[in-house]
Amino acid sequence: MSKLRDRYSNHVDVEEVLLDASNIPEFNRARLEGKRELPISTMSVYTIGILFSLVAVAFFGKIFLLQVVKGEYYSEIAENNSIDQALIIAERGVVYDRRGEMLAWNEVDDSGEYDFPIRAYTDRAGLGQVLGYVSYPKKDNRGYFFRTDYLGRSGVELAFDETLKGANGSKIIEVDALGETISEFSINAPAEGGPIELSIDAELSEVMYDIISTSTEKASFRSGAGAIMDIHTGEILALTSFPSFDPEVMADGDDIELIKEYNEDTRLPFLNKVVSGAYTPGSIVKPFVAYSALENNIISPNTVIYSNGQITIPNPYNPSNPSIFRDWRAQGSMTMREGIAFSSNVYFYIIGGGLPEIAVPQAGLSAPLTGLGITKMAEDYRRFGMGSLTGINIAQEQAGVVPDPTWKKEVFDDDWRLGDTYFTAIGQFGFLTTPIQMLRAYAALANGGTLVEPHVIKGRVGEKTELDLDQDKLQIIHEGMRKTVILNGGTARPLERKDVAIAAKSGTAEVGVGNAYVNSWAAGFWPYEDPQYAFILMMDKAPRSNALGATRIMGDVVEWMSKNRPEYLGIEVEENVEE
Repeated sequence: MSKLRDRYSNHVDVEEVLLDASNIPEFNRARLEGKRELPISTMSVYTIGILFSLVAVAFFGKIFLLQVVKGEYYSEIAENNSIDQALIIAERGVVYDRRGEMLAWNEVDDSGEYDFPIRAYTDRAGLGQVLGYVSYPKKDNRGYFFRTDYLGRSGVELAFDETLKGANGSKIIEVDALGETISEFSINAPAEGGPIELSIDAELSEVMYDIISTSTEKASFRSGAGAIMDIHTGEILALTSFPSFDPEVMADGDDIELIKEYNEDTRLPFLNKVVSGAYTPGSIVKPFVAYSALENNIISPNTVIYSNGQITIPNPYNPSNPSIFRDWRAQGSMTMREGIAFSSNVYFYIIGGGLPEIAVPQAGLSAPLTGLGITKMAEDYRRFGMGSLTGINIAQEQAGVVPDPTWKKEVFDDDWRLGDTYFTAIGQFGFLTTPIQMLRAYAALANGGTLVEPHVIKGRVGEKTELDLDQDKLQIIHEGMRKTVILNGGTARPLERKDVAIAAKSGTAEVGVGNAYVNSWAAGFWPYEDPQYAFILMMDKAPRSNALGATRIMGDVVEWMSKNRPEYLGIEVEENVEE
């Protein structure tokens, strides 16, 4: 066997070469017939072996990299590329007004930017601060949700977020190698958020907003706000603040320029001025001072006080420099009812801070008057809820300020003086209240002495606090507020009507450097004979020369209601009966 191997592997005989060359058997040379194969060299074998080894090492290295080093990473990708569990974002609850009109709801995003329902809001003006807005669920750059819920940012959307937000579900998604969805099915259905039915009449609120908006342009007010409340349940029937904003713009967040305008607007369109705005109240506090004076036997309701347009209090330390406290006009002789109706500053200076003997002749009195004094006055202001939160939750409330000696010492490091009491009795001198505080206080005057928690949910009754008011004395205040509307010289004459009797009080508060501006207020209730609703309307920072007051603006609101919502005014509507 070895000889045969040596023969064919080590040498070739001459005759074999000659046989191949002569091709006697006529082999087909093109097919290499009759040719002897030469042996493959050892070097060639080694070279090929090395090449195959390198290829094998490269393959096994790649396999090691894919399966061991990055195995977990590619395994996760493979799983995500095949079957994935995804969130189903729950639809948020719908918000309705008291008449069933949708104010906030959900829609499919036609643009394809969001794979969950987007929030839609009413186009009615003036409801931005009431409804608020939401922020949407968010994904990271890999497409996974890092915020899985809508977030209520303000207004009703924030206050009732737990009710509105619902519960998310989940689903299984099958995709191919290219990431295309093959199929999907739910494994945990989402639960839709609950609906909210507001006590607010959206159309009435919009009308109030439009009237306030038009009035600011006419009289150069900076802004304004108003609200109407059921005095027995605390339900807010209308609530608006001017200027406002579009909730849908804020929820989408795409209109950067408009959002920038909102943020830079010095009139503060995001501020719910009814709930969160603190303003100098001026004369709308006078009915509360009057009631306190009666309750504390400071004065009889029929005692006559005379106003010649001012009170001059001599200065014992500097007789040539007396203190002069002015009325807004010479009022003449007044009982308490006329003092309220004419909004006499002199009358309330005297019953609030008292009248020293040296000044008695100026007021037409026969003896000095002690007055309530600041301690009792501040106590009774707070009794009616001024300087404290009302409990309404649709915006962050401010408590405001009821001035007293402690407050003055802390803020100004100064002692309290008679003039401070005088100014506090007419709602000035650092006095700050929110419109919602004054609305609740006037509701308490109207309903016989119950502070009711204001709120925006239809059918709910707010928490109540009894003030134990004397009904006979309270009736004097009602009569004075009614005279404010119907008496010649009354400061709320624009609210006099034939179809509904309104009791009201106006207020003009001096504000700004040098008292260059005024806030104008209107507050009251209706119907006078059987009160059901209280109202507040505040117009912010107009020039002193302005002649358009809040009572006239509120009169326009009532005029619209008489035609479109007579049931709120207690006006009976005759039904047309076809024969």
